[in-house]
Amino acid sequence: MNSVADEVHIASFVVQHRAEAAGALAAHIDQSPDLELALSGEFRSVVLCECTDQYAVLDRIDTLRALPGVLNVALVYHHAEPREALDAPLPTVSDTGASP
Repeated sequence: MNSVADEVHIASFVVQHRAEAAGALAAHIDQSPDLELALSGEFRSVVLCECTDQYAVLDRIDTLRALPGVLNVALVYHHAEPREALDAPLPTVSDTGASP
């Protein structure tokens, strides 16, 4: 059985912010190895997160909310699975669309 440390948590957030906060938000994300700015808008941005556990995901939400000019951070998607499942090859699909 896998331990929690062997999991990967993938999440996405919509960050609502003031226009003048976009630069500071992007700079913070650039300094965070587990965050990625997927879409930057004037008042809303989409942030991707890949962490080791759900507590780290919640910590990233709290940290983003604490940035000056950030109004809200909404969790849009959260998925967790064992790390080795992400490293496993995908099954091939035949031309008919059915798995062999």
